[in-house]
Amino acid sequence: MPEKAVTAIDARHQYSLGELVDIGERNNPQTRIAWERAKQSARALGIEKSEYFPVLVGETLFAEERAVQPFPKPLSSGGYTVADLILLEPELEVQYLLFDFGGRKARLDATKAQALAAGALFIKANQDVAYTISSDYYILLTAQERLQASTETLKTAQTTQDAAEARLANGRATVPDVLNARAETAQAAFDLETADGDEKIARVTLAEAIGIEPTPDISIDARRNAPLPKALALPIDQLIERAMGDRPDLMAQMLEIQRADAEIRTAESEYKPKFELSAKAAQTIGWPTLVYPSGQLGYANVTTWSAALTAEWTIFDGGARKNRTALAESEKRQAVDELRDKRDQAQREVWSGYIAFRTALRQEEAAVALLDAAQTSYSASLDAYNNGVKNLVDVVTAEKQLALARLSSVAARSRLFTQAVQLEFVTGNLLRSSSPAATIQGKDIHR
Repeated sequence: MPEKAVTAIDARHQYSLGELVDIGERNNPQTRIAWERAKQSARALGIEKSEYFPVLVGETLFAEERAVQPFPKPLSSGGYTVADLILLEPELEVQYLLFDFGGRKARLDATKAQALAAGALFIKANQDVAYTISSDYYILLTAQERLQASTETLKTAQTTQDAAEARLANGRATVPDVLNARAETAQAAFDLETADGDEKIARVTLAEAIGIEPTPDISIDARRNAPLPKALALPIDQLIERAMGDRPDLMAQMLEIQRADAEIRTAESEYKPKFELSAKAAQTIGWPTLVYPSGQLGYANVTTWSAALTAEWTIFDGGARKNRTALAESEKRQAVDELRDKRDQAQREVWSGYIAFRTALRQEEAAVALLDAAQTSYSASLDAYNNGVKNLVDVVTAEKQLALARLSSVAARSRLFTQAVQLEFVTGNLLRSSSPAATIQGKDIHR
């Protein structure tokens, strides 16, 4: 249940992913809207349940009236009588639907299915928000690591430039070599500024995702040394089975089929009669104030009552019942087809997430090896250049390869975290307590 919205964040606090998800679930309009819809569906269910109880109505009539009635002339000179009457009548009436051939139960079942579907969609809204926040969190983490990699690349370029300028001062390098090194340093400085701007934009995007005013003044607990997902804990067939049973959007669609079934039964019940019991009791108090022709009418204070059993059966309605039944049957066929389509989509998403996660694992392993090789290559090339064995072109080439390797390592690490979260999302396990699909160094991944 969404709590009071958070209107601002503490710029001095470093938020963890869990804290950001908690803020987003309380603050994001999507979850608050879904919660209100779920509450509305629960109220509608209460309304339908009330049909199983009698309706009790109290009513009091207080009136003053003048009544005229024809009357034989031998007894009334004008051929009519006139009476002014003050009337007080408190009344209590009860109505109760005894039997309607399942129509009342069908309406209740339809509303119950709709309420359960609203609850499932509320869970889906929470998962959507959590997934968006998680994705933006890792995008920001990637931007920060890319900024760090760009800073290290600038240092590397400066080291290369210093080496070229030192060799030029010793007469062992040429001016073009120094100019080339300076160009690489300038390019690294340009890339650093780009990375800094991307990092600030990622902060703004994350702030928007958690439902606060977009601002770059948000800090995250960037656990750069956090252990990476290591392997899948479940095979693909079990992941698909989990998605079919746990995804809230599929649950909501199955409940939509149940609702359509109940609507069909409701429409069919309209072809049958309804039996209703009604009763009322009143105390009628009346006294005349004027009588014409002159006479005397007595004061009345009488208890009155009535009880009735009513059978209502619609014989002809211009085809309304037929069309309502056909409409309900069409809605059920539509719901069944939509469920089939959503199942196929869910299965495709699980397969895509499964393949993407395994690919991300291999990419991360390759990125680690690439970075190690690039660092070794650059160090060796720089030493060889300082010793006069290689030229500056070899050093610059190794420097570029190292920069690309750093960025590849950053992207591969972030992609692995993101794919692990996505796999939980597409199987419907995000924010739930079931065992996760991925493990970290022999332990379950922390969601």
